[in-house]
Amino acid sequence: MSTELTCEVHTVTFFSETTGYLVAKVQAKGEPGVVTIVGSMGQVTPGETLLLRGSWTTHAQYGRQFNVETWEQRMPASLTGIKRYLESKQIKGVGPVLAGKLLAKFGDKVLDVLDEDPDRLLAVPGITPKVLKKITESWNQQREVRGLMLFLQTHEVPTTFAQRIFKFYGGGAVQKLKDNPYGLAYDIQGIGFKTADAMALKLGFAPDCPQRLEAAIVYGLFTQSDSGHLFYPRDELLEKVDAMLGGVGLHLLAEALENLEQQKRVRIEALPQQDISHAVYLTHFYKWEREIAERLWAISSHPAASAAEKVAKLLPAVEAESGIKLSSEQHLAVAQACTNKSFIITGGPGTGKTTITRAVVRVLDKLGFKVKLCAPTGRAAKRMSEATGFPASTLHRLLGTQPGGGFAHNEEHKLKADVVVVDEASMLDVQLLLHLLRALPLTCRLVLVGDVNQLPSVGPGNVLGDMLDSGALEQARLTHIYRQALESMIVVNAHRVNEGQFPAQSAKKPPEADFFWVECDDPAQVQEKIIDLVANRIPKTYGFDPLRDIQVLSPMHRGEVGTQALNELLQERLNPGGRELVRGKNRFRAGDRVLQTRNNYEKDIFNGDLGWVVAVDPRENELVVDFDGREVPYESADLDELTLAYAVSVHKSQGSEYPAVIVPVVTQHFVMLKRNLIYTALTRARKLAVIIGGKRALGIGLNSVGAAKRYTHLRYRLQESFNR
Repeated sequence: MSTELTCEVHTVTFFSETTGYLVAKVQAKGEPGVVTIVGSMGQVTPGETLLLRGSWTTHAQYGRQFNVETWEQRMPASLTGIKRYLESKQIKGVGPVLAGKLLAKFGDKVLDVLDEDPDRLLAVPGITPKVLKKITESWNQQREVRGLMLFLQTHEVPTTFAQRIFKFYGGGAVQKLKDNPYGLAYDIQGIGFKTADAMALKLGFAPDCPQRLEAAIVYGLFTQSDSGHLFYPRDELLEKVDAMLGGVGLHLLAEALENLEQQKRVRIEALPQQDISHAVYLTHFYKWEREIAERLWAISSHPAASAAEKVAKLLPAVEAESGIKLSSEQHLAVAQACTNKSFIITGGPGTGKTTITRAVVRVLDKLGFKVKLCAPTGRAAKRMSEATGFPASTLHRLLGTQPGGGFAHNEEHKLKADVVVVDEASMLDVQLLLHLLRALPLTCRLVLVGDVNQLPSVGPGNVLGDMLDSGALEQARLTHIYRQALESMIVVNAHRVNEGQFPAQSAKKPPEADFFWVECDDPAQVQEKIIDLVANRIPKTYGFDPLRDIQVLSPMHRGEVGTQALNELLQERLNPGGRELVRGKNRFRAGDRVLQTRNNYEKDIFNGDLGWVVAVDPRENELVVDFDGREVPYESADLDELTLAYAVSVHKSQGSEYPAVIVPVVTQHFVMLKRNLIYTALTRARKLAVIIGGKRALGIGLNSVGAAKRYTHLRYRLQESFNR
């Protein structure tokens, strides 16, 4: 039941500018002493009066506190409140000393003077015209922000966006939002179409107004890009948007799309190669796709001295030093990779990609080339370094991430490299590939290594698949599975799955067996088996550390065998009790395995990085995570970037390998069950893979191929560029 609370802010204990989460001590009417308020409510200042609505709760560690649901900011009412407010340094130019002088001169009317007749402040010693200007500008800005906060709250937009909105729109922000609230969806990161649309409809905008229809189309295209598409067919796009808006009329949406094209917010193009008469791109995706094709052609066609004879002479020495014997297929792949300006090596597990990469790097090094090795994730880069014996980094670190976005190496500041080798190239999306290409000098060689049958990139595009299918770039498609690899049922079954066949059970018994398919249809039983396997059976039989060596990979986040439920259960089983920090549905404890869920350039930690919590400080709302030997502190505001990682999605596992992998496959997850998802999950395992699920669910996945087609045109743009 919601309760109303009127209070005066005493002190602000914690505030996150990123999330708006606040912890403050207040003096509330009808409550003895000082009480704690918590919630995502934006920034407040000591001395302010607040009208809050919410509920009282009791925290296990911090005791009784008021959880804020809605709030209204009001000016300080008491002399004590005004004093705290002025001393808080919220008004630029006013500190504790000047605050005392202002109160001595004007008493509790000082804020009225600031509002109505600020020139009177010149009578206060120490306030010059220059100081007065600073004070009045700061005061007026705060008044604007307060008005904006009230406006946002009235229209149920999180007030945490107020500062960002004010910074973008400046003075008159409220009027600009009244004129076109859909601008929020375009201009302010974190505010989407649905939030802006709700505000607009409350303000009286018609359901079929041009602003709404245009914003909905742009939102529809962004939604499709989340599924990997760079464009979408016009008629299908308009039908989806019309259904989303409840049926406003396709003819009106067609007019809105024409307006967007005139504004150059979208690009519409005929693609006869795909039998698509009207492909609708967001303009930046259209430009990126064309630029990638042009840059790959420019690098590939830029002249370079032939190194074929030198490579042929060096290869036997490299084989001898490395203790490897290359097959004729591998010999050819190494020679081509070392002599072409751009080259792709692709193949499944056991086909020798790692062996070839190791040989390529060593030959190029002996040729005197400056070689840079990289991969999209930290764990993939670490494996690449271990496999080749040469240092490797993430792509982000290679390019030099800059605080606030962007890269140090770009069009103006090229990488100092003769060759760049990229592993796990299936993870490249169009944006990351383009950033790399912009940083490469035309003299540089580019070698891409990856398994095209794995899941495509999380971001939009189908980069590796399109480059291979274009036939424009020289490539080696490895198909031969070597005898040693065939001894692994993980490898055998990965290839069976890729061909749409059910996996075969191992003829060996544990602990020699490296693959099991545990048939079970009931999700509740699958959940129980997973917990038992992780906590008991696998550690007991194989000696694996359940916290460090065993990874559960689930197709989805929700459901009984989704990552959320499994993380909670596995944490309680493997790492119960102890001090903890609570953030949303996650409880973080020392010893927990955690995953970074977005790029953080300031911390130099990236989406998909796996670490372990090594310290927790509930009092300061802080914890420390160890990422491969580097300890990174997290404040409360950063915790939204972390999630428990006893179970992670298959998509988040790309670029990583684990000693043991458990994959639940149940019909609850039929939407996500795809052949390449099961294949990707299996190929994450080094020593043991266990699939738990029924034959029907596995059959759904094996038979679902091509269902996740992405609308891209890079394949044909590459052909046009290379065949000019």
